[in-house]
Amino acid sequence: MKAVTWALVAALAAGLLVAEIAMGLTNSERLKLYQVFGATALGTLMVALAVLNVVPRVKSLRTSLQVVALSAVVVTGGSVAIAATTMFIEPHDLQIVLVALVLAVGLGGVVAASVARPLTTDLSALSDTARGVAAGDLSVRSGVERTDELGKAAAAFDEMVERLEMSERERSYLLAAISHDLRTPLASMQAAVEALQDGLAPDPPAYLRGLSIDLAHLRTLVDDLFVMSRLEAGSYELTRTDVDLAELADEAVEAVAPTAAQRRVKILVDAPARTWISADPVAIGRVLRNLLVNAIRYSPDGSEVRVSLMPGDSQVEVMVIDQGQGFAAEVRGTAFDPFVRAEESRNRDAGGSGLGLTIAKGIIEAHGGDIEILGGPGGRVRFALPVEPTLSN
Repeated sequence: MKAVTWALVAALAAGLLVAEIAMGLTNSERLKLYQVFGATALGTLMVALAVLNVVPRVKSLRTSLQVVALSAVVVTGGSVAIAATTMFIEPHDLQIVLVALVLAVGLGGVVAASVARPLTTDLSALSDTARGVAAGDLSVRSGVERTDELGKAAAAFDEMVERLEMSERERSYLLAAISHDLRTPLASMQAAVEALQDGLAPDPPAYLRGLSIDLAHLRTLVDDLFVMSRLEAGSYELTRTDVDLAELADEAVEAVAPTAAQRRVKILVDAPARTWISADPVAIGRVLRNLLVNAIRYSPDGSEVRVSLMPGDSQVEVMVIDQGQGFAAEVRGTAFDPFVRAEESRNRDAGGSGLGLTIAKGIIEAHGGDIEILGGPGGRVRFALPVEPTLSN
């Protein structure tokens, strides 16, 4: 309502200014003109209030446009009629003007109907799409192609539905993957417990060791899921401190040494004496261990895994390179998605939750860094972190 009032004031002031400049009015003509303008402004305000009250209650957009168009013509006709009868238009000329206005009403109605038809059609399509989404059908799209605000709204709505559909597919896949990862160790544990209870286990200590391994796998999976959920929710809290990245790399190598020894995989660290960064040491240590375990798991027996630290002026780059088959080109874009394996041979039987790269990406990006999969030879993962310039000495 406030906008309508200000628009009327602006239009009234502009009309009076033009009249004063262009017409050379006498005092009596000026008085009449001001009276006419005041009456028409008051009438326009009343019509605008009526339209604002009526239009929201109309169920058809086409009817609303027609009401608006008709109101505009009525206001125009009324203004002309008042001006003509009170000032300088003869009755015969006034009749001609009113006939022209009637014709204008008809033509305006045609234009309003022409404009309203595609508009209402597109709005109906958008409404039907919204109802389809509300009913659970995420495959529907509005199909509206326009360059105006309605087109932009429809495009944004379709994009939102597409993302919802993608999220739903990812959620379904995530639940299926979690179920698969839980089912295997649980089934193994149940079989081992039943065998121990029934006294059918030929080697009870071996069965207990198997139970311990399965429990460790479940603990790792639950821990990874917890970290991933916090990363996705943006609630993963970093405890930053000044830490030597080279020292973290050495500690990660020591942590995975037993796993590497089982495969006779040698781990080499190529790093300067000290590389200071401001980071959460626990989180970055987890990234390094995840990448090293992943590299060891898919390296040939008796091969090497190399960790290289390359400090720069503003960031330090870390490369973890193994001598395995590497990441196929078509997999690099999805390797950081949850439960994605780099190749078919990299299945759950090889161990791991399939969340290592996902968690690594979330932690590195939370530190303001970036991580990527590079081409071969071998598997190559690179990440970069900002350095702490005050501790670079």
